[in-house]
Amino acid sequence: MQIDSLKKLYISELQDIFSAENQILEALPKMVNQASSRELKNALNEHLDMTKKQIGRLKEIFKNMNENPSGQKCKGMEGIIQEGEQTLQMAKDPEVKNALIIASAQRVEHYEISAYGTVRTYAEIIGDEDARDLLQNTLEEEKETDKKLTELAVNSINVETNK
Repeated sequence: MQIDSLKKLYISELQDIFSAENQILEALPKMVNQASSRELKNALNEHLDMTKKQIGRLKEIFKNMNENPSGQKCKGMEGIIQEGEQTLQMAKDPEVKNALIIASAQRVEHYEISAYGTVRTYAEIIGDEDARDLLQNTLEEEKETDKKLTELAVNSINVETNK
């Protein structure tokens, strides 16, 4: 697709996010399996459930626009996930793995926060209020997940790793 309008850019960015979310959906169970902290496992499982809902919202947006959610692979998310997997392979200590999982998960969250903030703004500019509201909900969830991961890191995981 040639991107020659804000609407086409919006669709392209939504397709990118759709790909990213599906990659996250695949990666999260692997992270859960490698985590040794019950709190971290719970946080990751909670995000897994949230990711499924977010994919549903994206599908709704695409359906309302009569557009296909597939179109491209999100190379940015692919790289973030690959880097996290490679780093985790180097860690042998369970507490260090937990810290690495949080660091990787927060990189994912920051990517998503940026992406959802962008498409939410595009939706607002082009007048797609329903999509804007759905994207705003997801953006708030991503920010909340990042906050929870930070609290978990600061209050327990990174403290345990430093002992």
